[in-house]
Amino acid sequence: MQFNWNNPYPTIRVPVMGRNIVSTSHPYAAQAGLKIIHQGGNAIDAAIAAAAALMIVEPVSNGLGSDCFAIVWDGNELHGLNASGVAPEAWNPEYFANKYGVDAAGLAKRPMRGWDAVTVPGAIAGWAALHARFGSLAFGDLLQPAIEIAERGYAMAPIVAHKWVAAVPDLKDQPGFAETFMPFGRAPHVGERFAFSSAAHTLKTIAKKGVREFYEGEVANAIVDFAKKGGGVMTISDLASYRPDWVGTIKQKIRGHDGQNYFMHEIPPNGQGIGALVALGILENLDLASFPVDGIESQHLQIEAMKLAFADVYRYVADPRSMSVSPEAMLDPTYLAGRAKLINRKKATHFEFGMPTSGGTIYLSATDEQGRMISFIQSNYMGFGSGVVVPQWGVSLQNRGYGFSSDPASPNVVAGGKRPFHTIIPAFLTREENGKELPQMSFGVMGGDMQPQGHLQTVLRMLAYAQQPQAACDAPRWKVNRDFTLDVESNMRSDTVQGLENLGHVLKKVDDPYMDFGSGQFIWRLSDDLDDGYIAASDSRRDGQVAAY
Repeated sequence: MQFNWNNPYPTIRVPVMGRNIVSTSHPYAAQAGLKIIHQGGNAIDAAIAAAAALMIVEPVSNGLGSDCFAIVWDGNELHGLNASGVAPEAWNPEYFANKYGVDAAGLAKRPMRGWDAVTVPGAIAGWAALHARFGSLAFGDLLQPAIEIAERGYAMAPIVAHKWVAAVPDLKDQPGFAETFMPFGRAPHVGERFAFSSAAHTLKTIAKKGVREFYEGEVANAIVDFAKKGGGVMTISDLASYRPDWVGTIKQKIRGHDGQNYFMHEIPPNGQGIGALVALGILENLDLASFPVDGIESQHLQIEAMKLAFADVYRYVADPRSMSVSPEAMLDPTYLAGRAKLINRKKATHFEFGMPTSGGTIYLSATDEQGRMISFIQSNYMGFGSGVVVPQWGVSLQNRGYGFSSDPASPNVVAGGKRPFHTIIPAFLTREENGKELPQMSFGVMGGDMQPQGHLQTVLRMLAYAQQPQAACDAPRWKVNRDFTLDVESNMRSDTVQGLENLGHVLKKVDDPYMDFGSGQFIWRLSDDLDDGYIAASDSRRDGQVAAY
């Protein structure tokens, strides 16, 4: 791939090159991962260390009670890990209806925050699964950088501070939140030191006694006891029985501007990564590269393809054990070619789902000079998540339970032991050489429903338009909302924005552009010769950094 090395967009970042790279949304986490590589660890070790550090330095997005997913190139083949948690066994629509009542449609109401939004945390078990399969250093060693940061404290970064103060009004009364995250009776200010000794205590316990301590031992008992006091129904059995799953990947072919075949890989459902693949498959039928990269036509076609993809994603994607159609059916080329024909090049359309044949987040990437690459994401969902924090342990719990449906007809209806619809998705790009797939890029874009849309937009900029990774990362983005209205970033060309409105796209005001347009990390392998290394980009929409040597 020959990139255009110019960057036409305002930016504070330049691409970084190296043989060993850790790219994250916070400098401390990037340095924590690189420190592990210097100690003899590999890319997967580095990713675990960076993930642990991010729980400390970016608690507005993830915590010890998060879920995670990963795609790993181990030097020979690709692996996919689903470490998203499951619902407590006591959960079902009747449980919520009895506790919270029903809405106008007769469906059980479910809370966005608090204990009844918390599913079993999967991230810590996910780290253990990655380490057991690919790790080279002792697991406890990987947690030491995060422990040191948590004990000594760190100066608050600007974007983290912004999100922190915005979350306080909604979460200050949740159990354990104020005593953990309001050390001065308020959110920390930019440059103020925040120490997280309770989280350090948990990480030390796990480092010494092992990950199962979180699910069966002292930490697990503290979580369950606190749940009982707060009206939650999570049990020791719920925690102890949890295991992450190795699930492989699903993929979609993309033709590059260089004539090369590439494949974008995502984790299969219960996540929404399939949405990016559906949209890419639709666009393969529409000759996108014949239109200017930032012009009306290119953006319109991408937006319409994404809307078609979301129409199917919101109808069909759930825990795969409950889906009525398979991912393979949703990605069938004949089906996607038919969906492409629904796009009107002159008008925005509100699409319905099709009928295939039946059958708050952090993202990081790390690579090493032996050729290993990892695409990793973990999240508490909506910022701090549920707002619940287990005292003395610093376990900030996600609110993924809010991703369930109460509709018994939905494949995503809430049920004990079931995974909810998930927004967080790592991605990976391979290229085809002599009938084999070789690693090309580990990447991801965090930020709720923005994630598959960010994958789509950035990859197309690189493959269809030859924009180098940092330029593709910096370029203005659009976002399709759940109601199919559109958000556009403020630096998008005014004539393109006006043109989209003229085509009938309904634009909404963006209240929080940092959250709405996501933030990504990208590491591209420069050649098949590992001595050539990688090139990496880090999104300026967060406090992040590429650390390399």
